[in-house]
Parts: sequence; structure tokens; C-alpha cells
Amino acid sequence: MWCRWWDSSWVPVRAAFALRGAWGEPRGLPQGPLTRASHREAQPARPDDDPAEVPLTVTEIRRYLRARGIPFHDGHCCFHVPSPFAGGGGEEGSSGPGRGGGKGAGAAARRSLYIEKTTGRFLCTASLAEGSWRDFQARVEPPGEGAAEPPGEPVLGEAEAEDVRRLWARALPLWELPDGEAEEEEAPRAAFGLSRLSDSTLRRFSVRYLRGARSLVFPWFCPRSGSGLRGLKLLAAERQGDGVRYAETTLPRPAAYLNLFGLPLIGPRDAEVVLTGRELDSLALHQATGKPTLALPRGTACLPPALLPYLEPFERIVLWLGDEPGSWEAAKLFADKLNPERCWLVVPGERRPRPLDALARGLNLPRILDAAQPVGHKAIISLAQVHKRVLENLANAEQVAGVRWSRFPDLNRLLKGHRKGELTVFTGRTGSGKTTFIGEYSLDLCMQGVCTLWGSFEISVDRLFQVMLTQFSWGRLEEEPDMYEVWTDRFKDLPLRFMTFHGQQNIKTVVDTMHHAVSMRGVSHVVVDNLQFMMGQGQRSADRLSAQDNIIGAFRRFATDSGCHVTLVIHPRKEDDDKELQIASISGSSKASQEADNVLILQDRKLVTGPGKRYLQVAKNRFDGAVGTFPLEFSKTSLTFSTPAKAKGKARLKKVKDSNNLVSPRDLEYSQEEVVGQL
Repeated sequence: MWCRWWDSSWVPVRAAFALRGAWGEPRGLPQGPLTRASHREAQPARPDDDPAEVPLTVTEIRRYLRARGIPFHDGHCCFHVPSPFAGGGGEEGSSGPGRGGGKGAGAAARRSLYIEKTTGRFLCTASLAEGSWRDFQARVEPPGEGAAEPPGEPVLGEAEAEDVRRLWARALPLWELPDGEAEEEEAPRAAFGLSRLSDSTLRRFSVRYLRGARSLVFPWFCPRSGSGLRGLKLLAAERQGDGVRYAETTLPRPAAYLNLFGLPLIGPRDAEVVLTGRELDSLALHQATGKPTLALPRGTACLPPALLPYLEPFERIVLWLGDEPGSWEAAKLFADKLNPERCWLVVPGERRPRPLDALARGLNLPRILDAAQPVGHKAIISLAQVHKRVLENLANAEQVAGVRWSRFPDLNRLLKGHRKGELTVFTGRTGSGKTTFIGEYSLDLCMQGVCTLWGSFEISVDRLFQVMLTQFSWGRLEEEPDMYEVWTDRFKDLPLRFMTFHGQQNIKTVVDTMHHAVSMRGVSHVVVDNLQFMMGQGQRSADRLSAQDNIIGAFRRFATDSGCHVTLVIHPRKEDDDKELQIASISGSSKASQEADNVLILQDRKLVTGPGKRYLQVAKNRFDGAVGTFPLEFSKTSLTFSTPAKAKGKARLKKVKDSNNLVSPRDLEYSQEEVVGQL
């Protein structure tokens, strides 16, 4: 088996061959030392000496776009903005670099332009206009400020263009060239290890062979149509013992050679692409897998920023750069440039060589590709991703805070809102009205569209339905039975479901039911009243603590994994009535308060001379840390809690009207000194 060495230096290399012909050696061929074997460490790529390419920051680009009133979307490695070049020069049906599409796709493309985030270099996906950040500024600024015509495609100098045309015309299609036609020279396919590549693959990628230089010729075509020759890469092979040394020559010079080999063959619906470091690897990979492939122009030496806009449309990028020294580190660096969230890497190994060698050895290339490892990990996040999330949260503060209560404005002041994926622990003394309050608390959210599942293990579903219907109608329907059907019809329209469990239940059965409700019913809020009914009976104290911790852990995992808010009612320990409840008063270990995002305590201070005072305490708030208390007042008639009126004496419960002019069954009055009834 041959070991193939490759040059990876930035220095323009002189071909290890002489171009023979009547017209002589073309001008523009780079002169320099022979290529070095790639087993030596690669040198860093030399930056282009282009004064138009100036380093920029993401903040500077954002500031400029906002100042000009240009809307933009923050993409993988580019900003997406409406294209100022698509109006006149865009072609119908162009939906991206190297992509042909329908009219709808073309219309979308003409409104899109990609601006690379580190240099500001741009690419218009409709007209294929591209240029520097200064070119973009000149285009979008008003005429008086120096507007310019759209930059065209990069062109060669006259001398280089003539050399490219002569070389391309002189080269022969490789798929038409028979093997071993001349005894004095080795067959081209055997020399480059291409015996397993088919004629159709070579024809599809337009690979040619230049006899005088004994070199393969890879074209650089315009990405839209596959026509319009922009440059060439010549690849020569030289035997050295049991191995082969490859030498590359490019027209134009390496720093300006930006050919993503295979780009014109990318289809309009291709969302995945495989990047290789060699053109021959792209040929082998496409033949074996049928997947879109692109070869980087300078291998593992560097990934020029000018190429990033061409790679922006892809949602999944697999990097298979081979097993040469430095290729693994290069793959990780390139993935970081391209956005690790969409990148997968083929890990080098004995059974995972470069694609051309894998094809020659008869390995299963599709299986190797399927085993590619994602660069990103669900348990690891980068600073850039955190920055993006925080920026989105700041821009959408109200949505992030969640759904706000309409009946409890003081709860909004402290908790800010009801958010998905959180665990709320609610506690209060026996007889203080926990079930009644949580019923109204959840009903308020349900009336605003929060799909709710109620699990009441303490009272029957019929009784809970009656309580919540009374709260919904703001009055006792048994006193006006003719209104029952009217209010019930409205109540049934709410996104509210009930579990049929009553009494002792197994935690696994309950959690399975909750998962079903989330996936099949779209439930986003689950109320469990209460935890003690899932702990069983007859257990020792230590076993009960362990069981409670397991149950709380199960609810915590469910809330996090499903994105559903769980409100869990837990009884407190037995304490003196004259003492306020604390977080430590929650029965069991400290796991409940540790796992909870919010801890609510219904305080009920008993008085000897009359009814006590009730207030709700927000004892823990993980969202923004705001804690505090606010008073509650209970209406025995409507079974509702509300903030006490400031006026002294009697407080009147206002009539509630809806769009159908329905009112509460009675015009209700109650005294603040009235003894309240509880569930």
C-alpha cells in the first residue's frame, strides 16, 4: 500500500515537473521550492495582502447595520441581510452558491446576502456578487456618500487568464484517456491511485490530465452554472520509494485560489455537505456515498474566511480531512469557525483513513460517515452560545418571564410570571386552603391558554370540578341552577384535564401519565396535590425520606426534560400554630427546597378573637431572586382569594362580565370579619 505525502505550506510551490509544449511555460506559474512532505508540521497560512480585507468585530458590523436600518439575522458564521445587488443582477432560480432552484427560491435568495463576521466579506446568493466590507459599505451608502456598482466575480489578470485557458485546452479528459497507452510513462490512474474511480465520477467533476506535466487538472468554475473558468489546480505525483509525493500548483496564486471544488454540483435542496482536504478524496467520497462533497482549496493549512459565506446555507457539515499529521487539529479548528453546533468530525484511525485510501481498501465509506462524531455536546455550551441566548432573553424580557396572572398581580411582581420547565413547591398548614388557592392559581393560567393537567389525590375529581367551576363563575351556582349549563359550557372550553387517580398511587404510573399528557395533549402545566399520597404506607422513617427524595427527583427530571411546569403540593411538618412556616418546615429532607425553582408558602396566622390573617409568601425564586409576601382575602361564596381592598368596612365583589354579558349568579357582599370555610 502506498503512503501519500502532501505539501501543506503556504509558500507558492514550483511544480515538480516542467511544462512542455510549443507555447512554452506559461506566465504566472508560481516559482519556489519543492513541496515538503506533509509528515512535517504544517506552517500557518499566510494572510492575503489585500488592503480591503481589514479585521472587524461582530459588534462593529452590527452597529453599522443598525445605523443604516438594515435588518439582519445572526447565522452560523455570517450575518444574513437583504441583498442590495439582487434587484438588477439576480437571476431567477438561484437559491444559494452553486444552487439552482425555482422562482420562489430565487426570490428568497435575492433578498439574502451573507456577511462573514470576522472580515466583513460578503456574498450575494442571487447575483453572486462578492467583495470586501468596504465594497458593501460603498454599495449601501447614499449616492452622495460614494455608492458604487456591485463588485463582480473575481477575475484573473490577462496573462493569468490566458495561461489558464491554454492549460485547460491542452489537458485531456481523464475519463477518455486509456490506461498505459505509452510504455515510457506510468498510466495516470495507476500513478494517482484512481483505479477504483469510475469514468462517470471523473466526468461529473470534469477532471483532466496534462500529459506534458504528468499532472491532474482540477478546474475552478463559477459556482452558479459550472461555467466560466476562474482558475486551475495542477496536481503532480512523484514516486519516492514505497510512497508518493504530491505537488500542487495553482492559478491564480495560492492566497487568491479560493475554489471549493465541487461547488457547482451542489443541489438546491442539499442541506448537508462533506468537506475534505483533497480533490481526490471528494471524488472517492461522492462515488461511494452519493453525498455532496467539497474539497478545501488549501487542504488542512487553513480555511479562508472568504469561503464561509458559501458554506453558510448548510445545516450539517461533516469534516473528513484524513489521517495525515495535523488533520485532526485542523478539523477541530475549522469546526469552530463554521459553528460547532452543525459540525461532525470523522475521527482518524486505522479503519478510518482518508476517503481515497478507504475506497482503495474496500472499506465501507457510508458506515464511516455515519459514525462521525458531533463537535458540540448537549452538556457543553460555548461562551458565544451563552452570549446569544442572553441577548435574546434581554430583547424578549416579557416572553422570558412567562405567562402573567390576571387575578394575582402581586404574584407577578415577585415571580414575574409562570415559566415552562420549572418546579414549584407549594405548602401550607392543614385547613389553610391549599387546594382552594392552587385551584384558582391554576385556573387563572388556564384561562390564559396554559394547558393544564390536574392530579388531585386528596379530593375527588367531581369535588375539584365543582370548586373550580365556582371560582370560574365567581358565585354559587347551586343557588341559580338555571345558569349551571351556561357556565359549564364555557368552563369546558378551557384547556384543562384531570387525572382520574384518587388516594395512594405509584410514582411511575403518575409520571407516565404526565408524559402522555405532554406529548399527546400539549400539556404545559401539571398540578400534583399532593406528594404524600405517592409515598405509600407502613414504611420506616428513613425509607420514607428516601422515597420522598426519589419522587421529588422524578418530578424535577420530568419538568426539565419535558419543558413542562410542575406545581407540587407538599404538607409541612407539625409545628406550633403561633409560628410562621419556613422553607425548613416542608416535610422530608431538604431536597424539595433544593430542587424547586419556586417555593410558595400559604401562611395562616390564627387569632383567638376572630378569623386569622392569610398571606402568600414567595420564599424562593430562582428566576430573579425576588422574594416577599402579600396578603390574601378569601370569599366563602366564590371560593376565591383576592388582595384585600384598602377601603374599610365591607368590600364588594364586582360583577364579572364576558363577551356574552354573563354575570355572576348573585351580586355578592361579604364582610371581612366573616369566618371563612375551607376545603
